[in-house]
Amino acid sequence: MKNFISIADVPSIDHLVTQALGYKKNPYADKTLGQGKKIGLLFLNPSLRTRFSTQVAALNLGLEPLVFNVDKEGWALEFEEEAIMSGNTVEHIKDAAPVLGKYFDILCIRTFPSLKNREDDYSELYITQFVKYAGIPVVSLESATLHPLQSLTDIITITECLQNSPGIAKPKIVLTWAPHVKPLPQCVANSFAQWINAWGKADFVITHPEDYDLDPRFTKGTRILHNQDAALKDADFVYVKNWSTYKDYGKMYTNDPEWMLSNEQLLLTNQAKVMHCLPVRRNVELSDEVLDGPHSIVTQQAGNRVWAAQSVLSEILKS
Repeated sequence: MKNFISIADVPSIDHLVTQALGYKKNPYADKTLGQGKKIGLLFLNPSLRTRFSTQVAALNLGLEPLVFNVDKEGWALEFEEEAIMSGNTVEHIKDAAPVLGKYFDILCIRTFPSLKNREDDYSELYITQFVKYAGIPVVSLESATLHPLQSLTDIITITECLQNSPGIAKPKIVLTWAPHVKPLPQCVANSFAQWINAWGKADFVITHPEDYDLDPRFTKGTRILHNQDAALKDADFVYVKNWSTYKDYGKMYTNDPEWMLSNEQLLLTNQAKVMHCLPVRRNVELSDEVLDGPHSIVTQQAGNRVWAAQSVLSEILKS
């Protein structure tokens, strides 16, 4: 595996999952794999779990991680080809990325969409330019449209739960839209749909209000319902996430609190486990009663971010 940008870079989801759960049992099984190598973590946007989990994963493999907050500490980067740099940007990616490729053995990038221009965001210009010019493996720590490390984590967590519930042969997994105070990217929802569909081991349903359809490239073949209660019936896992509109890009048409998952709705499910990628707006996206209740596995899910990152970095190092 050379890069880790989307599911297209992954030869086997099951292999990554099995390897991740192996690292969870024995974190230092490959503690010398990355010895003498360095990994750069570049953040164009804030991070908590992604930043620390990737650093811990790197250290477990013997890598030396160096972190740089580009948005706060670095020069303003230009990503457009043939740009006339007479504005606010100071350094072109064509000059910055090859230098970073000389400093590091693996480069990890985190960036968010602008939510202003769909064509620009969905071109994935930022991370594509790093891949093009760095000359070393690139790992996405979230991009404008996808969050592959989170999605791998989600499948690791689902697999782990299923190992403790052997009676569930093919789980029903529901991705449900939730209210929020501001429009959020489609990255996590896009990526989760892409990975669950590629995994092919679940009955997958997406539920959201009218006009919140995701990019059909990621949801193709998925059942989509606009009735949340109908979607939740007999669910084994419920993934809660807000996202903004895709067609009329980056908008928030509704903030209907009725879409916030409740304990009463969980009675419709098969004692479903509740997932969220965090951070979460308590009592807006999810209530205290659900987050702090027996159905919630959000802490377990967040903890597994380390093992997802470690599995990916291990594959890249072995390659």
